[in-house]
Amino acid sequence: MTEEYNLDKVVERLCGNGHAIASRRFRGDAPMPSVDTLSEIVEDLRSVLFPGYYGPSEITPATLPYSVGSTLDRVERNLADQINRGYCFVCDREGRERCADCEQRALTTARKFIMALPDIREMLLGDVEAAYDGDPAAKTHGETIFCYPSIRALTNHRIAHELHRLDVDIIPRIISEMAHSDTGIDIHPGATIGKRFFIDHGTGTVIGETCVIGENVRIYQGVTLGAKSFPKGEGDQLIKGLPRHPIVEDDAIVYAGATILGRVTIGRGAVIGGNVWITRDVPAGASVVQSRAMRYAFENGGGI
Repeated sequence: MTEEYNLDKVVERLCGNGHAIASRRFRGDAPMPSVDTLSEIVEDLRSVLFPGYYGPSEITPATLPYSVGSTLDRVERNLADQINRGYCFVCDREGRERCADCEQRALTTARKFIMALPDIREMLLGDVEAAYDGDPAAKTHGETIFCYPSIRALTNHRIAHELHRLDVDIIPRIISEMAHSDTGIDIHPGATIGKRFFIDHGTGTVIGETCVIGENVRIYQGVTLGAKSFPKGEGDQLIKGLPRHPIVEDDAIVYAGATILGRVTIGRGAVIGGNVWITRDVPAGASVVQSRAMRYAFENGGGI
């Protein structure tokens, strides 16, 4: 027999104290980070990093400084607020005492991030060049900026990585997951990625937190740069932050569907073929490919 409908009982169970993970417990009135606001910040930054491609389409050389300046003024205020919310979120979740200078610290961090934007743009321009040079289907550099999921994902990543480097709580991860949802490319903000990086097609790519990728590296869709194992400490809890993902050195190429696990090194200029499984170091200049398929011809059932 179906239990009688009782809304009060459902609300009581959902709001009870038995599921602390599902429900955030506030100390004071600190608001949560806003995904909508962070999305607006990232789009503002995209318009600053690639003006004319994103943001107002009527930008001219004469109005560009005003547009960039006013956008960054808005980014400074919104980002500082979101960074502060991230600090409070982690403090509340971990039961820490609130610091007295979080708002000022958040503003200082937002300004440090804005000061890094010219360097971030230089890195992204190298990524655009790598995409254009590495794909014969690309007709213009602008096409790669507008259309390529690699550039969209790397824009989010290079923003998120700088915030991660500045010890910002939770906000970098949210920004990375925005790109993951948009493009199918999953890059942890902790991953270190060098100049002129290109992910061709990109869907299904996974790059772990402690990956170190050199310069002029190219990978294809479905590549996993992941962890092989997860060491545990006291209480059978996973030990966080250990280097557990691959190092991919300069000029390496990793083809579609390859899986590389653990703290292994793919040497400079190495080529990793499609759908291979790597758990050991690969020397510089080496090629690792699948064995050739054997072809047999049978007649009248012979040999079967």
